[in-house]
Amino acid sequence: MNRFVLLVACLVVSASTARAQQVENVFLITLDGLRWEELFTGVDEWLLENEEYTSGSESLRERFWRDAPEERRALLMPFFWSTIVENGAIYGNREKGSLVNVTNNRVFSYPGYNEILTGFADPAIDSNAKKQNENTTVLEWVNNQPGFEGRVAAFGSWDVFPYIINEERSGVPVNAGFELAMGDLSEKEKWLNQIQAQTPSPWGTVRLDVFTHHFALEYIKRERPRLVYISYGETDDFAHDAEYHHYLDSAHRTDQFIADLWTWVQSQEDYADKTAFVITTDHGRGYHDAWIGHGSTDDWAGSENIWIALLGPGIEATGENEGGEPLYQNQVAATVASLLGLSYENRTAIGESILE
Repeated sequence: MNRFVLLVACLVVSASTARAQQVENVFLITLDGLRWEELFTGVDEWLLENEEYTSGSESLRERFWRDAPEERRALLMPFFWSTIVENGAIYGNREKGSLVNVTNNRVFSYPGYNEILTGFADPAIDSNAKKQNENTTVLEWVNNQPGFEGRVAAFGSWDVFPYIINEERSGVPVNAGFELAMGDLSEKEKWLNQIQAQTPSPWGTVRLDVFTHHFALEYIKRERPRLVYISYGETDDFAHDAEYHHYLDSAHRTDQFIADLWTWVQSQEDYADKTAFVITTDHGRGYHDAWIGHGSTDDWAGSENIWIALLGPGIEATGENEGGEPLYQNQVAATVASLLGLSYENRTAIGESILE
């Protein structure tokens, strides 16, 4: 091995070791189908003023509209544009030359979540059907590493996640869809079980995110997992329903959910300053009338464009990134493992960590 290659190898090992010393836990968080346009520029005025998609536009304009996109986005997603931008890194503002894309050729949820969680696009995954994922996710892989056994968990609003993660094979507990909390429950979990059963959802396969959020937080408080995956789903479903007002409100609420998680993490001795957040989305959406959907055809152009945000120890505080090399959805899994000081070895053709 020549000196240059040896030096690079040593630097990579040193970087991973440094992160391992800083980061003991990772929260991987996704917001289903949240467009980069809203994240980086706030409310879309064309959609805001379109009565076909938006009710109560006057109230929404008062709450979320300002002439400057930097002000609009801060009103819509205040945690992203205060805590994360000041202390972490946000990628994907295409207006500033920061590109993040999916690599799968389907551009909808199951293929996107497989790519996020495994580090590669699988062309065999061509629907959102409830089929057990034959691929090993980073959650399953980490759960099999020394020191992480039984310390990985997942929560999702969509009822397909037990199949995407292959709960039965992987041994990773998944609470998703309308499932109830199980085990030695807290009083709040018992209450959540009760009111979830009594609360109608607008959809048959996706519960409201408030239940996903609080089921996750209560489990984390009790079990103290080291790797947690939380998938919020409302933004995508309200968009498919052509309800821009609900889509905006959901994005705003989810920003607050993430802020609440961060505040709690920083208040706990075993999590504070030892926990990194990796936040992204499974796909984007089309433009104007096509914002209601996403896919690989020209009808949904632009829905392959996504974003990634990072916060916590082991992450350089670069803020809103401009230009640079394009990033891809298939890099998320290796980034999660790298933050935990692990070299992800799911298969040979996976995306490299953003941090390397």
